[in-house]
Amino acid sequence: MLVNSPDPVIDANLAIALDALLAEHSVTRAAARLHTSPAAMSRTLARLRRILQDPLLVRAGQTMVPTPRAQALRDEAAAVVRSLGALLSPGTGVDPADLSRTFTLQAADLVGAALAPRLLQLAEQEAPGVSFWLRAEELEAGSALRDGRVDLEIGPIDHVDPETQVEELVSLRMVAAVRPGHHLTEEPLTPARLAAAQHVAVSRRGLFAGPLDTALAEQNLRRRVSVVLPSHLAAMALAARSDIVCLVPAALPGADPSPLTADATTLGLHLLDIPLALPPLTISMAWHPRHTSDGAHRWLRNAIRRTLRTPKSPTTSSDTREP
Repeated sequence: MLVNSPDPVIDANLAIALDALLAEHSVTRAAARLHTSPAAMSRTLARLRRILQDPLLVRAGQTMVPTPRAQALRDEAAAVVRSLGALLSPGTGVDPADLSRTFTLQAADLVGAALAPRLLQLAEQEAPGVSFWLRAEELEAGSALRDGRVDLEIGPIDHVDPETQVEELVSLRMVAAVRPGHHLTEEPLTPARLAAAQHVAVSRRGLFAGPLDTALAEQNLRRRVSVVLPSHLAAMALAARSDIVCLVPAALPGADPSPLTADATTLGLHLLDIPLALPPLTISMAWHPRHTSDGAHRWLRNAIRRTLRTPKSPTTSSDTREP
C-alpha cells in the first residue's frame, strides 16, 4: 500500500542510497561510497525512513544494525541498482554470429545486383543468421526509413528528410556501353557521334532526358532516346543485343573497378569514355538516426561499405570509422 508522502517514491537516487546504506550499515561509509557528505546521506536516510515507514538502521552500541525490513530489502535493492546500471550503460557490442535478423534494403536493380553476392558472402562468413530483402525503389525513402519499412536506402540520395543520416560511399562516372562490333567502337568517340546513335534511358518515371542531354545541348547536339526502361539491367541486356547505347556507372580514373560495372562486363559490353563533362554519380546509404547506435545495423552499414567502397574511394563521414 502506497503511503501519501511529499517525497517521490520512484527515485533512482533513493534506490542507490538505500543499497549503499544496507550494504555498509553506516551513514559515513555509505556517504563515502557514493561520494557525498555524511550530512546529506543522513538526510537521505531520513527520507527513506519516512517513505518505507521503517527505521531501516538502528543504533546497537557503536554500530548500526539493519531492521528485519531492511534485511528483507537488501538483495532486492542491490538487484534494482544493478538493473539501473545496465539500463543506463552504453550499449554493448553485438556479435554478428549471434544475429538472427532480416534487413530490408531499398536500391536500384543495378546496385542490388552489385550488393547481393558480396553481402551474402559476408553474411555467410560473419552473420549466418542474417538475411536480406532487397526492394526496388518503390517506397518514398524518408517515410519508409522513418517508419521502419526500410532499414537502409542505397543509391543516389537526393530526397531525404532533415533527420536522415546519409553517408557517401563512392563517386562514379557514367560511360557509354555498347555491344562488341558496334560502330561507335571503330573510331574515337566524339559528342556528335554519340548523339547520332540510338539510346536507351533508364527512368522509373519515364523521363527521356538526363545529364547527358544537358551536356549535349551545350554542344548544340541532341541525342535520340528510342526507349525508356525502368531497369538498368534490362537496358544493358538490350544494349548487348542491339545497336542501342546505354549508360553504365564506372570507377573514376585511377580507382579500382567498381562492382556496379561488373554486370556490364559480364554481358560483354564495351565501355567508352564520354567526351563531355558530366556530373559524377555519388552512391550513398541513408538510414534513420534511431538505428545509428544499434549494433546489428552498424554491422550492416559496415558490410555495405566493404561491398561497394573501393580502396581508393574517398570517405566523407565520421560514421566510416565504425568498427
